[in-house]
Amino acid sequence: MSGVTKLELRTALGPVYRDVLPYPPRNCTLDEIPIIDLAPMFSEELSDRKQVASSLRSAATNNGFFYIKNHGISEEIITQCKQQVINFMRQPQEKKDLIESRTRSKFYNGYLGSGKTQISRNESVDIRESFAFRYSPELDPDHPMNISDVPEEVRSWIRGEDFVWDGTAHLPNFKYDCVAYWSSCLRLARRLVRIFALSLGLEENYWDDKVTYPGADGVFNYYPPRTADEVENNFVSLGSHTDLQLFTLLWQDNVGGLQILSKEGQWLRAPPIEGTLVVNIGDFMMRLCNDIYKSTVHRVTNGSAAERVSMPFFFGLNFNCVEGVVPSCTSESNPPKYEPISCGDWCQMRFKIEREDFLKSAEAKKTLAPSAAVVAA
Repeated sequence: MSGVTKLELRTALGPVYRDVLPYPPRNCTLDEIPIIDLAPMFSEELSDRKQVASSLRSAATNNGFFYIKNHGISEEIITQCKQQVINFMRQPQEKKDLIESRTRSKFYNGYLGSGKTQISRNESVDIRESFAFRYSPELDPDHPMNISDVPEEVRSWIRGEDFVWDGTAHLPNFKYDCVAYWSSCLRLARRLVRIFALSLGLEENYWDDKVTYPGADGVFNYYPPRTADEVENNFVSLGSHTDLQLFTLLWQDNVGGLQILSKEGQWLRAPPIEGTLVVNIGDFMMRLCNDIYKSTVHRVTNGSAAERVSMPFFFGLNFNCVEGVVPSCTSESNPPKYEPISCGDWCQMRFKIEREDFLKSAEAKKTLAPSAAVVAA
């Protein structure tokens, strides 16, 4: 088709490319990004939970994105966390820089300012500020413990760092409200990963002992309205990418801006739906199921005149777990496409590529940079 372009994406194994149709973004349909009711997931009846698993499988094999309702995270917890994100982001720059990630963190915790990342080589630097924190066993809602009590084989993979809380202690209830939301997401993810197991024909508890000290990243994003210059030069709020781990839980406010690239190559808007979270498949899950489920490209553009907040939670296996394709997703005619690798190594490979690319780029030396051209197919 005339006008189709190639979008380059970073992966842990090098660049891959996706075709993009020459049409403007449109709203998704509920067939493309369905709403799944999680109420039966909390049932004691296995048949009810399998019903949810069936709906999940249908969505995960289609575009790899779906909404969930009746997820169990209270509106009060969400609202209080969102307010804390706004409180943090509206501080003077010197206060935010107390927990600046590149100078303070070994593991990508802390604050990153606008224009400090460029997640997509084809697009501009990201017009986004973020606050991130990783799993700490002391904060685990199901079995809190001191890091010294964590089994030795996983202890070195723990990525939480206390400086993010030390540098925000002046904000009343900041840690409490952020961790309350994060804890709720972690509890939900541990339930949802059992539904994923059922959806792949595995025993419900297949991953239970592999998510005891998991990849569990809270990343709270603040998207200011784009300036006239940023709009004119096609700046993105967050460039095109896929997520890394098993799956992502995303709360987004009512401003909107999330877009996904359908399997046909059409950009689809995924508008906010009250009372829901968005779930999307990550790269590691796609590996584990031999590409049956789709880790789908997505991006964010805040085209409004309002500030936007989103609160993704990225969930994966314990970082020391070395996993290959699960047995239910292979056969004689469909052998494993991927060698086993740990979830931690998988994530570190791409983080390293993204960081090195950004620091080497001439755009890293500028506050703002124009959008790169997309290669014609």
